[in-house]
Amino acid sequence: MADKDEGEGSGRRRGIQSIEIGMRIVDALAASEGPLPLSSIAQITDMAAPQVHRYLHSLIAAGTARQDPATGHYDLGPGVLRIGLAALARTDAFRIVDRVIGSYVETSGQTVQISALGPTGPTIVRIYRGRPALLTTLQVGVVLPLAGSATGRVFLAFAPPAETAAAMTYEGSDGMERAALDDMRSSVRREGRSVEPGSLIPGLRATAFPIFDLQGRAILVATVLGLVNDWNPKIAQLVGQLGGLCKQISAELGWLDEGHRSD
Repeated sequence: MADKDEGEGSGRRRGIQSIEIGMRIVDALAASEGPLPLSSIAQITDMAAPQVHRYLHSLIAAGTARQDPATGHYDLGPGVLRIGLAALARTDAFRIVDRVIGSYVETSGQTVQISALGPTGPTIVRIYRGRPALLTTLQVGVVLPLAGSATGRVFLAFAPPAETAAAMTYEGSDGMERAALDDMRSSVRREGRSVEPGSLIPGLRATAFPIFDLQGRAILVATVLGLVNDWNPKIAQLVGQLGGLCKQISAELGWLDEGHRSD
């Protein structure tokens, strides 16, 4: 009986490992910019070509991979598209944000606001109040300036210009020097965040991070708020953690981190 149980356990472990190996191949195909030859897939997955070939045959049979008859190269199959569309249909960005950011605020004690880009500018749509509560005029529905706030600068850096043009015109910042705007965008993209040290609201420090969707668009911005006089290395570490969580949320929304960029 013991031998049988051990054999069944080994079989289960082998089965799980096979799925993991198959997903490595699917991930390699998903990360590429186009179809791949067998040798490239073997190199990316660090597997022997004959082994990759066997798995590809199974993936093709399951519809998660396909082979171009003209070139022999491999690509994602229609089954992956069906799975991806089903997953997207069940994805609720705010549900994910509420779960992740709510937990962060509970454990860190920091105050975080979530903003979306409206026709007149970045609009606060969520506030998670930390400990102790900050007394500010910032409330759900408040519209923040694009160029003059950490939140707005993140949208300017990571949202397509066509989506920020109307808001810039509305607030009168569309006359901003092109060189200054480009420098600001480059700086925020390089840092992956924007910091407002207390100029917009005296005494209030804000650090904003983008949340991306499947297409790499900044659909939301998470901004952690705190008093300038309370800034210390521990707070700096907690702020950095929020940046990592925003990447986690973006990944759950289908974003692949290929560097900070905006078309």
